[in-house]
Amino acid sequence: MVKVHESDFRLLAGADALTLYQFHTHTAKHWFCKVCGVYPFHRKRLAPDHYGINTACLIGFDATGIPVRATVGAAMP
Repeated sequence: MVKVHESDFRLLAGADALTLYQFHTHTAKHWFCKVCGVYPFHRKRLAPDHYGINTACLIGFDATGIPVRATVGAAMP
C-alpha cells in the first residue's frame, strides 16, 4: 500500500466491479473487487484525505524504490 492524497487519486475504470466494506467506526472505507476479492484501495481512517493504494493492482507500476515501513495494525489507535 502507498499513501496518496485524494487530489492525486483517480479511479479510471472498474468502479462497477467494486464493493465497499466498513467496520468499527465506519470512518475508513475499504473497496474490494466483487469478482475476484482483491483489495485495491481504501480511504484511510487516520488520514481521511488520503487513500491507501495496493500497488500490486496497478498495471505497469514498478514499486521498486518505494520505502517499506512495517506497521502493526493492532497497535494503531
